[in-house]
Amino acid sequence: MNTRKERQQYRSPLISAADLAAYGDPPAPAPHTDAELKALVGLLTEPGKRIGTVAIGHSRDRPSRAAAEAFTTVWKARGGTVLAVVDWPEVAASWLRPATRLTAELPDAWVMAAAPLGFAQLARRLRHSTDWDPARSYAFASLRDSRLPALAGARTLHGLRGATADGGTWDTLSPC
Repeated sequence: MNTRKERQQYRSPLISAADLAAYGDPPAPAPHTDAELKALVGLLTEPGKRIGTVAIGHSRDRPSRAAAEAFTTVWKARGGTVLAVVDWPEVAASWLRPATRLTAELPDAWVMAAAPLGFAQLARRLRHSTDWDPARSYAFASLRDSRLPALAGARTLHGLRGATADGGTWDTLSPC
């Protein structure tokens, strides 16, 4: 029995205090824009995409809640189905509960509106404990923070893409 390897396998995916200190506090999310919401919906409805069901995740701050609500309204108005809307705190013991709620039903895509630090923690738990696929995940502009891939860990966010406040798009298609 290789106890070190086993401990590593079952070790919590939480971000270490040293990493948190090294990267500092990312900014709080700003309110979403109409252009951002339109661009995000555009990413999910590009030609060739067959996305009908989504699970929406959001931080508990006001801008993230509002962005999730706005996306839910637009998605349903387009005839899409929202399987779950899940929130999470910025600080938690493990983020396992929101991770399992987000992935309980297998949506075609996940949509995230969040503060970077809480999402980094959640993303680590999602990759460690569920079948979540960042390549099937889309985010609001608040997650376009250069520290996010480093905080989340190597390849944790590979393929995540999102919208910018001015209606552009971004992605993490390069290995982190």
